[in-house]
Amino acid sequence: MRMPGDDAAALDWLIFTQAGVVSWAQATAELTPSRVRHLLATGRWERVCRGILRVGGGPVTVDQARWVAVLAAGADAVLAGLVAAQAGGLRGRWRHEAVDVLIPYQRQAPDLLRRLPLGMPAVRVRRTRHLGDEDRQRGRPDRTTMARSLIDAAQWMRSDDDAQAVLAAGCQQRRVTPGELDAVARRLPRLRRSTLIRHTVADLAGGAEALSEIDLVRLCRRYGLPRPELQERRLDADGRTRYLDAYWRRWGLHVEVDGAHHMDVRHWAADLRRQNGVWISGDRILRFTAFDVRHRPDEVAAQLRAALTAAGWHP
Repeated sequence: MRMPGDDAAALDWLIFTQAGVVSWAQATAELTPSRVRHLLATGRWERVCRGILRVGGGPVTVDQARWVAVLAAGADAVLAGLVAAQAGGLRGRWRHEAVDVLIPYQRQAPDLLRRLPLGMPAVRVRRTRHLGDEDRQRGRPDRTTMARSLIDAAQWMRSDDDAQAVLAAGCQQRRVTPGELDAVARRLPRLRRSTLIRHTVADLAGGAEALSEIDLVRLCRRYGLPRPELQERRLDADGRTRYLDAYWRRWGLHVEVDGAHHMDVRHWAADLRRQNGVWISGDRILRFTAFDVRHRPDEVAAQLRAALTAAGWHP
């Protein structure tokens, strides 16, 4: 949408900042009701749902869908969960069935959002007793902070794996810190998946930035193995800093967990060079796929136990 000129009317600027979506109240604050009806009748504007209007035609954009959700949900509504995290810059392909919106608990969710036209994503309005200023962030439209968005996304995800993955992604992409996640989790007394979220945040605080590394720490805890140091720094032969996925310094054991990125030959070659550097320094090294860590834990634990024992570890 083209930016209005300096002499543009207030409504033009509002339409621009809200991606072409306005409420009936916003429109009639600047135009007469008859003028708004004329714009609708001539097709220059269209009615999305009761009280919400869209300028122009064409497919509904992502930004427009977000504005429709927030404006239709009413006063004090904010984008929430995964959609809010994506609006804040979270990257990745994440599945979500609806645009989540939070409203104060004392309000009722509007029925009009159940009758959105075809082509519009569904809107899910959730009520909460805990939405203070510390959890709100100004934006276009307003949303929950990144930490609150990720915690909510984790408790609303369909699976535990997806819940852990979204928390890990937020930290891995430097969008949030484990401390910020922990502060939000402590403020929500009825947090769904509270145990899983607390353990995941604790693992992230300990250095586990990838979901596969979190799974490895959980495996060690389950099988009575010593906890590794995560994201250990190591200088290679060229003096560049490298990071080891998991390292047991006392026993000189290094473990790499290979995820889907190893389908990229460039990453794979770089990892092989890093592995050679570790071997040259005299450490033992084991490599597992993320799939094995998650779905074949008995085999992974057996090999870890054997390598640690060979290096002098005694349970």
